[in-house]
Amino acid sequence: MKMTTWPAICGALFMLGAQAMAADAFPSKPIRIVVNQAPGALLDTTTRLVAQKMAETLGQPVIVENRTGADGLLGIRYVKGAAADGYTILACSSTLAQAPALKLDPGYDLARDFTGVGPMNQAPLIMVGAPAQADKSLAEFIAHAKAKPEAMSFASGGVGTSTWMSAALFLHQAGIKLLHIPYKGSGAAMPDVIAGRVNIMFDAGSSAIPHVREGRLRAFGVSSTSRVGAFPEIPTLAEQGVPGYAYSVYLGLVAPAGTPKDVLLKLSTALRAATSSEAVRERFLQQGSEPFTLSPDEFTAFMKKDAQRVEKLVSDLGIAKQ
Repeated sequence: MKMTTWPAICGALFMLGAQAMAADAFPSKPIRIVVNQAPGALLDTTTRLVAQKMAETLGQPVIVENRTGADGLLGIRYVKGAAADGYTILACSSTLAQAPALKLDPGYDLARDFTGVGPMNQAPLIMVGAPAQADKSLAEFIAHAKAKPEAMSFASGGVGTSTWMSAALFLHQAGIKLLHIPYKGSGAAMPDVIAGRVNIMFDAGSSAIPHVREGRLRAFGVSSTSRVGAFPEIPTLAEQGVPGYAYSVYLGLVAPAGTPKDVLLKLSTALRAATSSEAVRERFLQQGSEPFTLSPDEFTAFMKKDAQRVEKLVSDLGIAKQ
């Protein structure tokens, strides 16, 4: 039997040592988190808060970069094509898992192109409308919509977004039809909802509640299974006649597929340290959201299951891909 030479053994040991040192070195430079929504949006503000805390654990700057366009697809596709080394990752909402059920060509395959780092938080949405409109309660709104199908309207950030998905699920379970008015984000829709040009919109508590408390919007209900501690005065939609209705948005971080497991673990550990910090938890609770923790593998599986759920909903609603 041929004996392995010492030079070969030394070379193999050197390679193994070099690989171990390379893994241990992560991160050796700044990390970039791409946000596919505009500055000021909930995903953007949440990511910036979390990124600052992650940097403390990782020992490197964590830079947030906004890449918007094409209903968020430009930012998603950009990270899909980035090196799978952990230095460019994506901050995403639940739309990442949901959009493929509604888009003919989203430009990515969730299972093939991305792997989870972990979730940041989850939060229900609030159904809001102008106080000046005739309907003062959810029951009145539903009765009005049933009496005049598609005479009323709802705003969203576009088909496939969380603001659209939550509304579509509500309409389906309430048995009503409204005209859909898409906008380039919920922020763009808000002035028309406040003015009453559009009847309702589902929006995040962080952006809707200030308008509600200042009297510019009426809150018809919250999409969670139980009332939210940050605004307990707002009843759930389920308790007001739409039993079983529940919808929550989750925000998280994903990396390009093929990112090494040890790198994902370091990113996940830093993310978990950020979301468990007192400052971040307090901010989340003030916004009506709560920390949401899963391992990289668990988050990957969670998003896959969510994608399957949305596929079924879209099929049940008879919605054609666009």
